Amino acid sequence: MGVAPALPGSDAESDPAGPGQDHWLRVARETAEDLATDAVARDQAGKPPFDEVARLRESGLLALLVPAGLDGGGAGWPTAYAAVREIAAADGAIGQLLGCHYFMSWSARFLAEPAHATALEQRTAAEQWCWGGGLARQEPAPALARTPQGLVLNGRQSYAAGVLVADRLAVRAVRADTGEPFAVVVDPAGPGVVIDDDADPFGQRLAAGGSVEFDAVPVAAADLLGSLAADDDVLSPRTGLLSPVGRLLSVQIRLGMAEGVLAEAREYSRAGRAPWHPDWPAGSPRDPHVLTAYGELTVLTRSASALAGQAGDAVQCGLDRGEDLSYEEYAEISVLVAMAEAAASRAVQESTARALDIIGARSASARLGFDRFWRNARTHTLYEPVTHRLRDVGDYFLNGSHPPFVLPV
Repeated sequence: MGVAPALPGSDAESDPAGPGQDHWLRVARETAEDLATDAVARDQAGKPPFDEVARLRESGLLALLVPAGLDGGGAGWPTAYAAVREIAAADGAIGQLLGCHYFMSWSARFLAEPAHATALEQRTAAEQWCWGGGLARQEPAPALARTPQGLVLNGRQSYAAGVLVADRLAVRAVRADTGEPFAVVVDPAGPGVVIDDDADPFGQRLAAGGSVEFDAVPVAAADLLGSLAADDDVLSPRTGLLSPVGRLLSVQIRLGMAEGVLAEAREYSRAGRAPWHPDWPAGSPRDPHVLTAYGELTVLTRSASALAGQAGDAVQCGLDRGEDLSYEEYAEISVLVAMAEAAASRAVQESTARALDIIGARSASARLGFDRFWRNARTHTLYEPVTHRLRDVGDYFLNGSHPPFVLPV
C-alpha cells in the first residue's frame, strides 16, 4: 500500500540499554505458561484478577514499554505486541488486560507534552502502575466543567477496561464549554470516583471491565493528557497513529486466542481420543476429518498472522517517521491494520468454534474448559466488531477515502 515497512521483527523504538527483545519474549512465554496452569479454574471462579496483575507486575511486563533510563523495560511496540499475543494464547482476558495497560499508559506519548509523558512513565515504572480505562467515543461522555476551584469531571463511562484492578485510568471526557474531547488521567481511588462491577460478560471475565461514575472529580492541569479531536488542523498524522497502534493490540489478542485454542486442542487430540471414529486415535493420518479441520484452521490463522506482521511493520515505520509522516501514509497504515483486524477476527471465531467440533462432545465438559476460548473470542469481537473496518477498507480501495480516527474500546 505504499508505506515502506521496517525490517521484519525489528524493534526500532526499543532502548538499547534495555534487556532486549529476546529477554522479554522469554519472560512473556514463562508468564503465559504460568497463567495456563490454572486458566480454567480462574475463568470459572471469575474473580477480579488481582493475582494475575501481581504475576504481570512481578515479571516486569507492566513496565515493558517504559524507557530503560526511567527504570522500565526499554522495549518497543513489536515486543509489546508479541508479549500480548503470548499472554492471550494462555488467557485471552489477561492478554486483553495487558494490551489495555500498554495502550493507556503509552497514550501520553501521543497526546501529551514530552516532559509530561516522561513524568507519567517514570511513576508508572517506579510504582508499577497497572493502567485501565478507555478513550473510545461513548455517549453520553463524561464532562469536564470549569468551576471557581478548577476543572472537575462529572458523568459516567459505561465501559472501562481493566477498571476493577487499575492504579490509574485514562478516560475520554468532553469540555462542557467547547465540546472538545480530551484524554484525562484519573486515580480510581480518588474522591468522587465510583467503580461498578456491572459488565457481567459471558467471556473475558478476567479483563476487569466495568463502569465508572465521576462526581465532581478534581482534574489538575497535569491530569490532562491532550486533545482527542479528530479535525485535521488538530490531529497530526503522528498523533493519529494512536488509533492503529491500539487497534493492532486487538489483532494480537485475537491471534493469541486462535493460536491458544489450536495448541490446546492439538494436545488433546494427541492424547488418543477421536470424535468421529472410535477405532482411530486422534491425530492419526487415517482420520481425514481431523486433519482437514486442523489444516484449514492452521492456514486461516497463519494467513491472519502474516497480515498482522505486515500491519505491524507499517505501524513501526510510521512511528519511526514521526512528524514526517504524511496523511496519505497514515491512511495506508490505518487501512492495513483494519485488514489485519478483519482477518484475525475471522481466524479466532472459526478456530474457537471449530475446535469444539474437532474435539467432539467431550468439549462440552466444563472441567476441560474449551468453552472459555469461544466465549472469550466472541466477547472480544462483539466489543470490537470489524464491520466498520471492512467498510473503511472498501471505501479506501474504491474511492481513496481516508479512514476515520477510531480508537479501540
